[in-house]
Amino acid sequence: MSRIWPRLARQKLVVLGLLFVMSWLVMGRLAPTLAPYDPMLTSFEQRYQAPSWSHFLGTDQFGRDVLSRLLLGSRLSLDLGLTVTATALLIGILLGIAAGYLGGPVDTAIMRGVDMLLAFPLIYLLVTCVALFGANWNMLVLIMSLTSWMDLARFVRAEVLSLKERDFIKAAHVLGFSRRRIIFRHLLPNALTPIIAFAALRLADVILLESSLSFLGLGIQPPAVSWGSIIRDGRDVLASAWWIATFPGLAIMLMVMALNWVAEGFRKAMDV
Repeated sequence: MSRIWPRLARQKLVVLGLLFVMSWLVMGRLAPTLAPYDPMLTSFEQRYQAPSWSHFLGTDQFGRDVLSRLLLGSRLSLDLGLTVTATALLIGILLGIAAGYLGGPVDTAIMRGVDMLLAFPLIYLLVTCVALFGANWNMLVLIMSLTSWMDLARFVRAEVLSLKERDFIKAAHVLGFSRRRIIFRHLLPNALTPIIAFAALRLADVILLESSLSFLGLGIQPPAVSWGSIIRDGRDVLASAWWIATFPGLAIMLMVMALNWVAEGFRKAMDV
């Protein structure tokens, strides 16, 4: 990892992507302070105001400031994305290492389970689970985490199978190192860089999934605000009040692009 960071620092798109993601994380945390207006404050006299000096990104159908809601929505969208990604990473890494390192019946059982779950279209599975169990924060995190780890487990398994054949792993076996030490001191650190790249892509996927669910009315419910729910608020007035849906849509697009730049940067750094 120590050799990767200097290579990443030389890639302008990676630095730009990291700065963009970190900026939104900070702004999301400071949203109550940075927001020029109360995101929940309604004013029917100021409905559908176009972007102006008083409301930089305009107002929505209830007179709420779009910029304030965009800042507040970033916290929920990114927090949900990070929580789901971290949970999926934990599950995927543990099962991927178990499948790749132990092999045999353990590998077969885990991979057949992964194949079975991947056979279901993810968005339909998510919509069905949300419709059955509800769309509160905890349920969304649980459902999205349990449907986001499978391809990561397969990826980690492939990395472990490749690393198992390396000389330093064989030497560790000959020296009598414990299984735990081999996994956590040798296998996992050497697989960490591609896992980070994969995690960046997974975070982008989760943000898109949450936005899709919120757009369909199956995500976080009002009065909570996410980028997807703001787009839903503006979908019926795109022709007359384009700014309501356009700015959160741009935020999602740029966030996904930034995360893809980061992932691509890690991939290039590994190939050098």
